[in-house]
Amino acid sequence: MTDSFEADVVVIGAGVIGLASARALARAGREVIVLEAEDQIAMHTSSRNSEVIHAGLYYAKGSLKARHCVEGRRLLYAYLDAHGVTVKRCGKLVVAVAEEAAGLQAIIDRAEENGVEALRLLDGPAVRQVEPALSAQVTGAIQSPVSGIFDSHAYFLALQGELEDAGGSIAFGTPLLSGAVETGHVRLETGGEAPATILTRTVINAAGHHAIRVAGVIEGPHTAALPAPHYVKGSYFTIQGHTPFARLIYPMPTSSSLGLHLTIDLAGRGKVGPDAEWLPDQARPPFDYRVDPARAKLFHAEVTRFWPGLTIERLSPDYAGVRPKLVPRGAPSGDFRIEGPETHGSPGLINLLGIESPGLTSSLSIAEHVAQLARA
Repeated sequence: MTDSFEADVVVIGAGVIGLASARALARAGREVIVLEAEDQIAMHTSSRNSEVIHAGLYYAKGSLKARHCVEGRRLLYAYLDAHGVTVKRCGKLVVAVAEEAAGLQAIIDRAEENGVEALRLLDGPAVRQVEPALSAQVTGAIQSPVSGIFDSHAYFLALQGELEDAGGSIAFGTPLLSGAVETGHVRLETGGEAPATILTRTVINAAGHHAIRVAGVIEGPHTAALPAPHYVKGSYFTIQGHTPFARLIYPMPTSSSLGLHLTIDLAGRGKVGPDAEWLPDQARPPFDYRVDPARAKLFHAEVTRFWPGLTIERLSPDYAGVRPKLVPRGAPSGDFRIEGPETHGSPGLINLLGIESPGLTSSLSIAEHVAQLARA
């Protein structure tokens, strides 16, 4: 038997974007239910990343990534401090090898246009004075003191706690099966152990890997302009033994990737990743998160460009994540798509598509944006 009930706001997905958006709406006085197909929060993209707080260096001026990363970072640091979540403002170096140094100033110029503060351009000797283990082939770097790392899982739990304290709830094991935009409401059909029909004023589609599929099974005008989904797997390797860096170390970015970066986690453990393994066009979740040990050769070759002291024997397979993309392989990295009825024509529906990095850093800013759209 299928239950039927009404709801004010339904958020689909209990990853970081869904949790942050649900919290913002509940604290604004809305009655919020989060539908989550898994039996825990933040099981996929949200928890399978570097836990880096990004400064906002790379994104196109005026893009949603630029806007939400810079504002989200400021909001996130304040939130973590206020809620006692462990955070380390370790800073970051973007290092250039040989002739790559010619491109550093352009990154600084773009970042400063986006509002990123306190950046410094270092020459080779200055870089090695800051991080002596870097290669003599490193000819320059950008120093970003506002980058950091944090306990993302404690952050997710804090968001969940505030959502529930504000009267919101999460229905675990509750996948969305279908739906339709109808006069005065959106109808949703859910599965799981307690199938239900929900009539709701507002739907926030924050389903991550499943966001395009979810948008597609809700009938309405928005389905005419949905993009094709693409997915990129990113693996991580742990560095055994001491890692001689105090900061995050990033290589120079390309048009489609930030490259393999080296981080030190809150426990002092070094790790490298993610790489970019484009999955076949027909690939769909659930994904295989196993790390192929043979990829250690790729990781070693990339990292020793800036850290020659790393031996391949010190690299151990760790974990992987999958980034949802809105552009195919070879295309420049795309922007977030955060679209309400004024964009796609379906009343009551807000779609969040292609929320990849820097989505974690951007989460509180995106949530404020969603709350504003939901008030319109």
